[in-house]
Amino acid sequence: MQAKVQTQTKPILRGAVRASLKALTTELRKNYMLYIMVLPGILYFLIFRYGPMYGAIIAFKDYHIQEGILGSPWANPWYKHFKTIFESTYFFNILTNTILISIYKLVFGLPAAIIMALLLNEARITWFKRTVQTVTYLPHFLSWVVVYGIAQAVLSPSGGLVNKALVALGMNPVDFIASPQWFRTVIVASDIWKDIGWGAIIFLAALTGISPHLYEAAAVDGASRLQRIWYVTIPGIMPVVVLVALLNIGNLLNAGFEQIFIFYSPSVYSVGDIIDTWVYRQGIVGFQYSVAAAVGLFKGVVGFILIFGTNWLSKKYTGSGIW
Repeated sequence: MQAKVQTQTKPILRGAVRASLKALTTELRKNYMLYIMVLPGILYFLIFRYGPMYGAIIAFKDYHIQEGILGSPWANPWYKHFKTIFESTYFFNILTNTILISIYKLVFGLPAAIIMALLLNEARITWFKRTVQTVTYLPHFLSWVVVYGIAQAVLSPSGGLVNKALVALGMNPVDFIASPQWFRTVIVASDIWKDIGWGAIIFLAALTGISPHLYEAAAVDGASRLQRIWYVTIPGIMPVVVLVALLNIGNLLNAGFEQIFIFYSPSVYSVGDIIDTWVYRQGIVGFQYSVAAAVGLFKGVVGFILIFGTNWLSKKYTGSGIW
């Protein structure tokens, strides 16, 4: 009986496979230009994102450069390098720094981009709107080295503009960049200044999807300009706000290596040292590649849990999410 069922099932499966291949071939022929356009992006992720993932196994090995990834012996026990991380006297301090800096950037940076987009959307003088948008967008293309130079020119204790103003007011100069009390503020403020225009463009694009009829209906009902923003504009872009917030939460353990690495110094390690800078010192400078891989794997798992968890909560309470 079982053999008979299997004999009858095989032709059905072959037919289903042929039908699927035929449908796929038809789709490729019909929209081949679109698939060619998408191909470079797919190859990028396959080669530079998914391909190197096999190297994550060194988190479970005592990796040696001479022996290679496959030739290096397995760690004993398998969680040896993870244990090294969690038993480090610095780990929970750098984990706290990473989370706090990321949360500060999200809590202050996201509303700043939304407010900028709303203000630009309400501007009625075209040349002024374009000028402000260009000026706020250009810093996104500056490297963090250039931004650090600008920060030094503004905040330097010897000749910075801010400290010159403080001295003129009879106050003592402050080394903002090297001060543990001010370092996180400088990091968050410089990040907002650099990326506020880029974030605003995303929300401006979302604003174009709001029907003008909603504004007309609100105006007919007697809604003021501020009420139209509150009851029409903000609800209209809320799905995009949720999407951006979820993506940022998924990257909670990525506080910005390049920015921190350029700005920080040993005097602010207590408040500015993050996971990525610690991994750089331990894994790259200290040649502890297995420990560095273990930290990267830990970050990936935490990010996976965060983005799935926040997406579930968002869909449950707001009705929208990433998927």
